[in-house]
Amino acid sequence: METTAKLYSLNYSNIKTYLFALLFVAGNIAFPQLCHLIPAGGPTLLPIYFFTLIASYKYGFRVGLLTAILSPIINHLLFTMPAASVLPAILIKSSLLAGTAALAARYVKKISLLAILAVILSYQIVGSAFEWALVGDFFAAAQDFRMGIPGMLIQWFGGYALLKAIAKL
Repeated sequence: METTAKLYSLNYSNIKTYLFALLFVAGNIAFPQLCHLIPAGGPTLLPIYFFTLIASYKYGFRVGLLTAILSPIINHLLFTMPAASVLPAILIKSSLLAGTAALAARYVKKISLLAILAVILSYQIVGSAFEWALVGDFFAAAQDFRMGIPGMLIQWFGGYALLKAIAKL
């Protein structure tokens, strides 16, 4: 299933880059707070990645990267979540997500369930390999695949639905 959409690649010299990034960072602050009301909501629902996916796919790598870097750092500073021990892995995965989502959108030029699935699997697999190298524990690095399947499904279908809803903007 694919939907034609207006997809952008904003530059750092464009004020819209920063405005959209701030909007998506706000989403990546609010959504995790809601998810953390559920026991194990963070590791299960993976909320810190959701708006990074949307930002990158719709508005390009620069908006996505700003969202990917600022969201976990601001969340950590405000709420100590994510914990400092997992912050490097989350920053790596978020940055990979920004890159793969922007690349997929640029390549397919449409909102596609298959492309979004490829993005999610790519950043999770490569990110888990980086996390394994960081922590030296495969079981810990594979946590998103053990617990985070619901979150990946939310990213896949919820991301697709939200991107479709804002397709013409």
